[in-house]
Amino acid sequence: MKIAYIIIVLLTVSLGCSAQIDKPQKTSVPPASPAELIFQSGFEAGSKVVPDGTRHDMIGQDNSLSEKSDWVNDLENKGGTTFRFEYTGGDDSKRYTDIVSDPVNPKNKVLHFWLNDYWLASENQEKARVQADLYGIKGGYKEFYQSVRVYLADDFNTLKKYPKGISWLTISEFWNNEWWASTEKYGFRITLGIGKPAGESDLYFILNAENAGQKEVWKAKNDSVKVPVGKWFTMDYYFKEGDNQTGRFYMAITPDGGNRQVVYDVRNFTHNTFDPAPNGLTGYNPMKLYTSKELVSFMKSQSKTLQIYWDDFKLWKNKQP
Repeated sequence: MKIAYIIIVLLTVSLGCSAQIDKPQKTSVPPASPAELIFQSGFEAGSKVVPDGTRHDMIGQDNSLSEKSDWVNDLENKGGTTFRFEYTGGDDSKRYTDIVSDPVNPKNKVLHFWLNDYWLASENQEKARVQADLYGIKGGYKEFYQSVRVYLADDFNTLKKYPKGISWLTISEFWNNEWWASTEKYGFRITLGIGKPAGESDLYFILNAENAGQKEVWKAKNDSVKVPVGKWFTMDYYFKEGDNQTGRFYMAITPDGGNRQVVYDVRNFTHNTFDPAPNGLTGYNPMKLYTSKELVSFMKSQSKTLQIYWDDFKLWKNKQP
């Protein structure tokens, strides 16, 4: 009995030791960096659109906000970038940018893009453009998050009757890197736009990515989320630089009074597929209205105008969907 007892004790101790050895050890995971607001503006009093040669500049500070709302000091000087409105041609009879009253709430101020005609652009192409440029980003954005409220004027409903398909009506564009620079070997862009199939149809968001030379890398389609027209909605973007395993581009909309709808969540290249050393997104167009002469001509023939209103522009780093 004594021998049996000793054997049982030894087995118990042995199994206890094994359990202690095999027990997984706790590892400390460093906490994620908190989301940091880089800049914000609601285009309220203090914000001004001013001439800058053939372009316009945004200066001043949104006095309705308590922090990070100065276009020059906060966005450009501290943020390490430049912000301008660009047209590549035309004049105020064909396009303009200004701060105006909200079409829904006159007490609110918003940014207005107005596009009524086309012109001969510098690339010897006839087209039409109004865009905000965030260029020369120092260090490049490896990852960032943007939010902006959007209102497409009722005239956008006319596009539903455009007889052809729409594949070119850009509302935002992301450059990693700008392929028009002669020294840039590895240009790449992601283009977000509004489109539709041929014939009368609702409008949808369209998205694709291209290497320099307009060589398509990937294309995404979602015809289940319709583009809201004549109603404010919030549009959120998330960009993470990476390859077809680590890259990500996310876009969602939230109509006022409605629920968030994820339009795209693409896991794919967000830099040139041949780039051996991606160095971050160096410039992008956070707000844009860019299309063909055919589309603008159609709108003019219907006595309509392409107009987009923007509000509550916000930019973060270390923020994910």
